[in-house]
Amino acid sequence: MRTISISILLISLSFSSFAQIIEPPIWPRPPHPRPPIIIIPPGRPVFHGSVEITAIRADVKIKEQVATTTIDIDLKNPTPARLEAEIVMPVPDAAAIKLFDFKGAGKEPSARLMKKEEARRIYNEIVSKMRDPAILEFAGLNLIRSCVFPVEPNGTQNVRLTYEQILEADGNRIDYFIPRSESLSYKTPWKFTVSIESSKPVSTVYSPTHEVNVKKKSATLLEVVVPEKITADPGPFRLSYLIESNEVSASLMAYPDPKTGGGYFLFLAGFPSDEVKKIHKIKRELTIVIDRSGSMRGDKIKQAREAASQVIAGLEEGEAFNLISYNEAVDMFSKSPVIKSAQSEKSAREYLEQLNASGGTNINDALVEALRQKPANENMLPIVLFLSDGLPTIGQTSEKLIKESVLKGNPFSRRTFTFGVGVDVNTPLLDKIATGTRAVSTYVLPKEDVELKVASVFKRLYGPLMVSPELHVGDANAAEAPGLVADTIPALLPDVFTGDQVIVLGRYTKEKPVTFKLSGNYAGSRKEFKFPFNFDKASTSNSFVPRLWASRKIALLIDGIRESGADPQTNPSDPKIKELVDEIVRLSIEFGILTEYTAFLAEEGTALADTAEIRKEAGANFAGRAMAARSGMGAVNQSDNLSKMSTQSRRDYSNSYLNEKMERVSVSNIQQMNDLSFYNRNGKWVDSRVASKKEAVTPDVTVEFGTKEFDELLTRLIKENRQGAVSLKEDIMLEVDGKTVLVKSVK
Repeated sequence: MRTISISILLISLSFSSFAQIIEPPIWPRPPHPRPPIIIIPPGRPVFHGSVEITAIRADVKIKEQVATTTIDIDLKNPTPARLEAEIVMPVPDAAAIKLFDFKGAGKEPSARLMKKEEARRIYNEIVSKMRDPAILEFAGLNLIRSCVFPVEPNGTQNVRLTYEQILEADGNRIDYFIPRSESLSYKTPWKFTVSIESSKPVSTVYSPTHEVNVKKKSATLLEVVVPEKITADPGPFRLSYLIESNEVSASLMAYPDPKTGGGYFLFLAGFPSDEVKKIHKIKRELTIVIDRSGSMRGDKIKQAREAASQVIAGLEEGEAFNLISYNEAVDMFSKSPVIKSAQSEKSAREYLEQLNASGGTNINDALVEALRQKPANENMLPIVLFLSDGLPTIGQTSEKLIKESVLKGNPFSRRTFTFGVGVDVNTPLLDKIATGTRAVSTYVLPKEDVELKVASVFKRLYGPLMVSPELHVGDANAAEAPGLVADTIPALLPDVFTGDQVIVLGRYTKEKPVTFKLSGNYAGSRKEFKFPFNFDKASTSNSFVPRLWASRKIALLIDGIRESGADPQTNPSDPKIKELVDEIVRLSIEFGILTEYTAFLAEEGTALADTAEIRKEAGANFAGRAMAARSGMGAVNQSDNLSKMSTQSRRDYSNSYLNEKMERVSVSNIQQMNDLSFYNRNGKWVDSRVASKKEAVTPDVTVEFGTKEFDELLTRLIKENRQGAVSLKEDIMLEVDGKTVLVKSVK
């Protein structure tokens, strides 16, 4: 029977410094075997031969600071021939192999750890055999190589690898990491499950790369799961968690920027576990404002009534509520909020049952009445849930004036969470009312359930922990020192509820020790928490930090353009608008972050150096969409996109956004790799720094794979955490020390 030799490469994790080395057994091979066909499950797809990878599962158990990771790979052989395979797995410096096994193993199988120097040689050999540099994305890492194992004809095989590692800690933050390809063509689905067991309570869990669902079994035992819908997204899997210290815990992740002498930072703060601390939560005062205009007839008014009833039922003892309904007139359940009781809840249900939909929409007066009512108790957090399904048609109808009346006429600082029911709503108005009062806007699309959307928001408003939080940065002694940081986003922090975390991004201008001061009404009293940090651990491996900052900054600038559309007299050619457009384009090109307005930058034929033409096209997009579209599906999608970007805390390699039909769109002609951005131009991947040069670009240096010059370049890039730059398949135009380097693809 003819056999085919297949190497299987799996990207994995950092391990502890000791490693067990076991020589792999020799499996019988035919006299004239074919050269190995290499498969890279966690890397960019290359020619895989006949073996298919059907699933990869990573089960991680972290106890204190030790992680045990078990990775299962399911393989399928659809051919009538018996195939052979081996695993080649790049890993970080420290590794301890605990187990390697596969289905049908006759004796204990084995795996061997290779140090960086030997691993580097294997990486080069694999690239030469596969004619694809994909594995160079992981150059600089050690390597695990397994014994050879069979994959039977028309059969399946399961390979299991278990290893242990001591996790890195930075103060009270513990970090976990699984290398995976950043290539957009990487689509292999992984299933991640992580359990965290700690002797001390865990304050918060954060991933800058993946959405995670965290279930607290107790303050010291947590389960973390990545939703299946995003398990095929590219990029490494990073997970960090903070151990509780005193009341509020915080940590800092930083990325250095030699161009400025400073860099970018991500400030992360977590709050005590409510189960352990039993801290005093601030009580809520909730006002529900329901649109009862004629367009709310049918299911919408019915669902709105039911949503209000459920929200009131969900309030805790001692909390307060009120109900306001409006069409062309405004009607109130009570002149001011009332304390929840069996009687007040019964009266509220009766009030809701008699609500019928008719008449016009007086948004302005409804908001005025909701915001000016006297609070039930000044120590409560005042919240408004404002529902509207149409444009203002009665009373004040100017978007600009309504917004001003809300932001200036809110004497008790009520948080106004807005709900646009349907698409015939003024989305920029609802967005600004919400964000200007430390709240968020939500949109209920046709055929979606109003009750479910309202309930989802209300669930997140459980147990206020810190109200009106503020973040200030001082010097090492916590004294005021203007200029140490800049462009912190968000400028207005939202209130913190049970289970929330605070994430603030910004730029630091000097590598000096600083003190972050987080203050606010904490659990009922005014408190300030001080966190001393320095930037000596800033690393280019934290490339997610500047990209997350840039995403939020671009959203902030887009919001400025969109807000200008509230005044019909605003000219898109206004110098202020042009300045915003120019800065959005600059950040988009540099960081590789594109939006519905700038997606054209990735298109073949777009000359990134032609600033005049780019400004013209981008300006037209912003004028026709951001400024002009105030309602309809084409306005709702913009609000959803802007909301996502303005609060973004995870990388988005695919630059995905919703188009005017609310369809998810991704941009594939641009590749984020490490901290660089590459645009595909005429079959070459071009570094954004090269592509945006105004003069005609010709390479200063040409480097070919396998040469001494290539090896020196790779060594240099490894030190800068930029080795992924030479893992792209086509020719690469890269900037190094101000020179343009052409890296020829493997032939």
